[in-house]
Amino acid sequence: MKKFRRFLSITFIVGLIILLVALIQTYGIGPLRDAVEEMGFWAPFGILMLRGISVILPALPSSVYSLLAGSLLGFKTGYVTIVLSDLIFCQMAFFIARKFGREPVRRLVGVKAMKRIEGFNQNQLEGNFFLMTGLLMTGLFDFLSYALGIGGTRWRLFTPALIISLLISDSIIVAVGAGVSQGAGLMLGAALLGMFALATITGFNKNKRSSIIE
Repeated sequence: MKKFRRFLSITFIVGLIILLVALIQTYGIGPLRDAVEEMGFWAPFGILMLRGISVILPALPSSVYSLLAGSLLGFKTGYVTIVLSDLIFCQMAFFIARKFGREPVRRLVGVKAMKRIEGFNQNQLEGNFFLMTGLLMTGLFDFLSYALGIGGTRWRLFTPALIISLLISDSIIVAVGAGVSQGAGLMLGAALLGMFALATITGFNKNKRSSIIE
């Protein structure tokens, strides 16, 4: 029953994302896309910076920028924009935590976000590359970047795990935005399958993390 409820929750979230993008596309995306094309380089740069701010300040929602990137910039440009943003700013979060420690990070992200970061930090993830990579694929990658920096994870271990996770996870939500806005049913279907696969990987990694804690 618990697994079934989790499945329904994931299905609801996926459906809500699709509905949101579809409504934007139907009632307002056309004029907005025309304006974006006129902006040239500044449109992807603006989305890159907004996404980056949402990584450094994890209280802000970040997935919406992936959807916008796919809808407004198309899959290819949107995907490159989001991956570059996450790569740059996750590295920045990692080095802030690694160099300055807990207190500056707490002041930057707030008490509530810091509790989540500390929770990751207590699980000793730095010794498990695959578990680290799997968790970085989730929506908590920004918190985890801080946690791994505080925990003293080596940069040479963190960076490949981050790159692998971003190449996979960022493609999914960007593809949802691009698929709905361009009517690409095949792309959208692949993205949805990817989201369910990602949810499965996340559940598996949560179980492994629980066994590590015990």
